Amino acid sequence: MNEYAIRLEKEDNVIIARRELKKGLVIEEEGVTLLENIPAGYKIATRSLKKGEAIRKYNTVIGYASRDIQQGEMVHNHNDEFDARGVDYAYGADCHPVKLLPPEQRRTFLGIRRADGRVATRNYVGVLVCSNCAATVARKITEHFNEERMKAYPNVDGVVPFITELGCGMEQSGEPLALLQRTLAGYIRNPNMAASVLVALGCERNNIDKLMEAQNLQETDTFKRLVIQEAGGTMATIAQGIALVEQMLPAANDVKREPCSAEHLMVALECGGSDGFSGLSANPALGKAMDILVKNGGSCIHSETTEIFGAEHILTRRAVSEEVGRKLVDRLDWWRMQTKGRDCQINGKVSPGNNKGGLTNVLEKSLGGVKKSGTTPLNEVYEYGYPVTTRGVCFMDTPGYDPIASTGQIAGGANLLCFTTGRGSCFGSVMVPVLKLASNTPLYQHMEGDMDINCGAVIDGEKDLEQMGSEIFEKILEVASGRKTKSEDLGVGESEFTPWPIGVFA
Repeated sequence: MNEYAIRLEKEDNVIIARRELKKGLVIEEEGVTLLENIPAGYKIATRSLKKGEAIRKYNTVIGYASRDIQQGEMVHNHNDEFDARGVDYAYGADCHPVKLLPPEQRRTFLGIRRADGRVATRNYVGVLVCSNCAATVARKITEHFNEERMKAYPNVDGVVPFITELGCGMEQSGEPLALLQRTLAGYIRNPNMAASVLVALGCERNNIDKLMEAQNLQETDTFKRLVIQEAGGTMATIAQGIALVEQMLPAANDVKREPCSAEHLMVALECGGSDGFSGLSANPALGKAMDILVKNGGSCIHSETTEIFGAEHILTRRAVSEEVGRKLVDRLDWWRMQTKGRDCQINGKVSPGNNKGGLTNVLEKSLGGVKKSGTTPLNEVYEYGYPVTTRGVCFMDTPGYDPIASTGQIAGGANLLCFTTGRGSCFGSVMVPVLKLASNTPLYQHMEGDMDINCGAVIDGEKDLEQMGSEIFEKILEVASGRKTKSEDLGVGESEFTPWPIGVFA
């Protein structure tokens, strides 16, 4: 192992610094003498490149030299030019059937089995709103169920609000409203939601009765509607909401965990605050874990459409059919149209944090990001917030913004979430547990209170990707069985419910 730098593929003309390297250092295995200081996670030219020559990482073009680059020089924004040129989608070329483990050999976790056969990893009661007009009422209802009162219900993880700024002052028909409605319905139906109350003001454009009709929601012992203008105002609605939740809590508490097949796990995949190591450790290691999960009959949801741009061909080559692959390309085309001429990620630029972490452009970031879902077939592509009913690897069209993407995946049915980070995201998301995977050891040590797994062991040469993937999979089973994640211990997640605010507001 080269102690100074990582070579990903023999065809690459860059290597990645394992740690901060000083000018003049000789990397003998590469025959390279550094011409300048190189920060950890940044790229180093292994040979001289002429202006216009392709820069290769993962044996894939990640840009073109904007000027002559000398061997031993750092490769970054100042000399790497973004240019998204055509790629061959080769639909299904790398799609190989998965040999599933027989049911009796599949791994298990201690889950909560619902009456309809779905399996939960957590057990929440939720108070949702049709619009921001009901936000305070929802919060007041949930605030009543403080730690002292909840001692009587030890099997309930909490009574939590799901607040949105949307729901009124928007179009009364069309995709924006439909998206909001299916997101709310998806949360109500998520297996981790034991029971819920949906609160409305009564006159908002996201009308509660039309929402229920559109989403085929009917009141039951575990789902109730509550309208402020019908109930008699704020205080009366809060009192009625508290009473409704109190009626639901005994049944919600009457559960026990039991061994359930890993086939009941649906894991949302996210990355945020990526760095130059994310695509070398955390993302591919998570992909190895997802390969194990899929072989055990489980499922995962890839997302963040703008963050696969330039590497989408890796996913289309894994598509189970040309139809599925074209669905993904169609969503990318929609994003290209929406963002044309705008200063955003799909047009090349990554966030300042990504850039400071060693990522030059969205192509380089995407090549690492697509590794999260492993190597098994891409079985289906869903639009935002739709129920995910296909097993194995699926993709959901979402923005790259983590709270919005995660909200869509949870609405789709995810009951656990894995989140990779190289710069240090503190993300959490009630009502699913969020496992955070650090891409490098210094980050893990610096933010150990937020990070669950240190994938930096791969960068340090202590573990290979297969070992790291197995460790992640075991951790997933532990968390699915009830072990709390760092974000849960910290109480992070109640403010991260963020439906995608697309459309016109007036």
